[in-house]
Amino acid sequence: MSLQHVSVEVRPEQVPAERAFWQLLGFEPVDPPGSLGERSAWVQRDGTQIHFLFADEPVMPPEGHVAVVAEDWDDAIGRLREAGFEPEEHERHWGAARAFVTTPAGHRVEVMAAPPA
Repeated sequence: MSLQHVSVEVRPEQVPAERAFWQLLGFEPVDPPGSLGERSAWVQRDGTQIHFLFADEPVMPPEGHVAVVAEDWDDAIGRLREAGFEPEEHERHWGAARAFVTTPAGHRVEVMAAPPA
């Protein structure tokens, strides 16, 4: 079994900026099936998707976050910085580099060089 998608709430006008952020991490836009395109937008990388659910007043969990593994961690962090984002490195609990960054819509994302063992 594997995680197929995570859903986050965004204002519809934030979708282009959110897509651009996730493209820095290797995700590409995909079309939602059927009428789901009327209420969401999606990106995908290697079969894992992020669904942007349209909301007038999106909820941002204060500590909740999406975590992704970036095999090219140094390059990914560099791309984020070049695009104006400020990844904040955190303790390497399992020996792998990791950082938190905030998306344009305000969601927290953990970028990890490798997952915990």
